[in-house]
Amino acid sequence: MKSFFSLAAVLLLLNSCGNKGVPYDAAGNFEADEVIVSAQQNGEILSLQTQEGATLRIGDTVGRIDVKIPTLQKDQVEASIAALQQKTSTPAEKNLLVRKQLEVQESQLEQLLREQQRTTNLVKEDAATRKQLDDLNSQVDQMRKQISATKQQMSLDDYNTSVQNRTVMSEKAPLEISAAQYAEQIRKGLIINPINGTVLTRYALAGELATIGKPLYKIANTDTIWLRAYADGTQLPQIRLGQQVQVRIDQGKKDYKNYKGTITWISDKSEFTPKTIQTKNERANLVYAVKIKVVNDGYIKIGMYGEALWSH
Repeated sequence: MKSFFSLAAVLLLLNSCGNKGVPYDAAGNFEADEVIVSAQQNGEILSLQTQEGATLRIGDTVGRIDVKIPTLQKDQVEASIAALQQKTSTPAEKNLLVRKQLEVQESQLEQLLREQQRTTNLVKEDAATRKQLDDLNSQVDQMRKQISATKQQMSLDDYNTSVQNRTVMSEKAPLEISAAQYAEQIRKGLIINPINGTVLTRYALAGELATIGKPLYKIANTDTIWLRAYADGTQLPQIRLGQQVQVRIDQGKKDYKNYKGTITWISDKSEFTPKTIQTKNERANLVYAVKIKVVNDGYIKIGMYGEALWSH
């Protein structure tokens, strides 16, 4: 019986120290921020140049969805906007005949004024009758009234033209908004990669029909990765946000690969120990999740087991 308890104590000690006899404070699995890129437009996927394991940069155009219909709709709206310009006119264009008429009337008035002055001089010398001068005065007055009426007509035409143009161009703003909406739909036909990272899973292929919200591929930035470890309540006083800790992964059968890590999050609620996680104290049923940020050199993979040390 004594040897049995000694063996059990040794096994418990080894378990608390890790699988290689080196102590650790918390253990867990590595995870990364994963982004599922979805279609933002309906239509056939014309191209999707993503392969699982491929490295993409933010802003890369990785595919294209057919946007023939919104393209035609945009062309139609732009044609309607161009047609509006043809419906408008300037006062000079519309009043061309009236302006020519005014020029003729003003020329006639000048001629009448000269004749009026000549006749006035002749009357003073008794070379013309008073009736001739009165007739010229009447013609001058009549011509001035005609010129005044013509100018009023031009002003009225200018006003009417302005009102007509405003009425026609009031249709332009809604059409421009429609054109902008179609342009946005066309832009969303391009599949733009949102983050730097590695493609984890591809969900669609070229030739398939895409609908808005359909997943196309999943990508994660594995340059920076997080170890989600679990610590029991007795360890909480030893850790804080921003604290530098040591993180390690298995390297071969008898060695570890070490990294520097930073604690970025500590859960404020306890949870039951996940079945896949070994804690330092196996008797601890309730643990606290801790996220440790690690700069990845390419050897750490999502889901890989890792250990954290902060008290050694």
